[in-house]
Amino acid sequence: MREQKFLERSFEHALWNMRFVVLLGVIFGALSALVLFVAGSLEIFEVLKDYLVSTELSMTHEDILIGIIGAVDFYLIGLVLLIFSFGIYELFISKLDIARVQGEFGNILEVRNLDDLKNKIIKVIIMVLIVSFFQRVLSMELTTSMDMLAMAVSIGVICIGVYFLGKHT
Repeated sequence: MREQKFLERSFEHALWNMRFVVLLGVIFGALSALVLFVAGSLEIFEVLKDYLVSTELSMTHEDILIGIIGAVDFYLIGLVLLIFSFGIYELFISKLDIARVQGEFGNILEVRNLDDLKNKIIKVIIMVLIVSFFQRVLSMELTTSMDMLAMAVSIGVICIGVYFLGKHT
């Protein structure tokens, strides 16, 4: 290795330490995930409270499912943020030693490169989109046979996409 000049060595040292700026993404991604998990839990609590407190059966099955699916949506987006936080921490700062020592996560959160992180996040985002679609379908008014056909085709396309997504992994 050749002898570096002071200015070059100082610049490279400063540039290398700039990787710690990703800690902002890690911290705020994890905090955002926490907020989403709390919001999802509060949504389920609200559905439970409305169901138990109502004197008459004013909540329909669809209302209950829409509320719970909305909470699942929050949880899935929170998972995206957690995976992102773990991934960028492991890629830019350090491996999560505690996860490896305890061996509890297996390879769920293990990220080897940016493509690995991207693929994990994309899969969860696709699940978020499917859950959001399901939530919308529950609140749809199907009035014509074309509405039913469009819904059936949409569900079929989603199933085909999930099948090929599973074949890719």
